[in-house]
Amino acid sequence: MKREHRYRVTLEHLSSPKADAALHPPLSFETGNHDDVFSIIERSRAKGVFDADTAASLALGLKLFSEVMLKHRDHPVFAELHEPMRAFIGRFKALGREVDGSGGAIS
Repeated sequence: MKREHRYRVTLEHLSSPKADAALHPPLSFETGNHDDVFSIIERSRAKGVFDADTAASLALGLKLFSEVMLKHRDHPVFAELHEPMRAFIGRFKALGREVDGSGGAIS
């Protein structure tokens, strides 16, 4: 079996826009990832592009989605997404690493 990080993801429904709507019970599932997702969330937050919760949501969502896509890379549902996802993730990783003309990082 391939070595990977293992995670338990729990989603709790805290509120609804409808005052009379029932809240869903918590949902929990286990999943694996070839990357340390906590480290990626920390780096995403450190970029300062989004607030901490938004950065964590984006990083976690991308990691969950891209890991499924990677494990099922030959499935036709993902055929059109490989190159756009690769380009998007590359641009996202580069945020905060932009360099000015003198070789220094632009903050």
